[in-house]
Amino acid sequence: MSGEGEKKQSESDGPASSPTPGTRRPGGRTARTRAVVRDAVLAGLGELGYPGLTVEYVAARSGVHKTTLYRRWGDVEGLVADALDLAGEDSWLPPDTGSLEGDLRALAREVVTSFTEPATGASGSVMIAAGFQSERAAAALSAYYAERFARCEAIVERAVARGELPAGPEGAAVDAGALVRAVPAPLLCRLFITREPVDEALADQAAAAALAAARAGVFTPGRVTPGRPTGDASAPPRQGV
Repeated sequence: MSGEGEKKQSESDGPASSPTPGTRRPGGRTARTRAVVRDAVLAGLGELGYPGLTVEYVAARSGVHKTTLYRRWGDVEGLVADALDLAGEDSWLPPDTGSLEGDLRALAREVVTSFTEPATGASGSVMIAAGFQSERAAAALSAYYAERFARCEAIVERAVARGELPAGPEGAAVDAGALVRAVPAPLLCRLFITREPVDEALADQAAAAALAAARAGVFTPGRVTPGRPTGDASAPPRQGV
């Protein structure tokens, strides 16, 4: 690219001030630039890993000059953080099948699909890996999943409205956040800790376990007494094993 071309590229990509990586911007040319940069970041994480990713690689892969990348994203950490921020700006909504059982099963299957399908699995995995190597990426990853789980709480809210989940003492509400986090937990353990395969059967099992726990009151404050069977509140406490 010629010097004049670089100048035009720089001018068109935004003001000279350096925004905080991840700042949401309006659509148009800037949105397209963020998208191509995000794709280049994901490709680089997949090919090189976080330690090998460089601003120069992203510039070559995206076609956005490195001076623009340094000005707007600062460094590799900023690029990775903004890629996560951009991923969270989608219109994804949790499943709505008409029943809590169906919603939890569909949600668990989405987790399996998102990490095992060739088109999506690599990007999710490399982002999680980056979160272990960069504090800024870790913060962005945490914010991304916090927002995702917040959307999923609608599943529990609908179930409560339908009367599918019992209320706790004095009308205590179900901890929707804890319930929706319980669904992917065993799947993520296999994917990223024990490195075992996951499939739809395991997704259904994870959903069934979370559903059974919810119906037993595990996620409803005051409904489960530690050390007592959930089915008989008058039974004496269990002895240690």
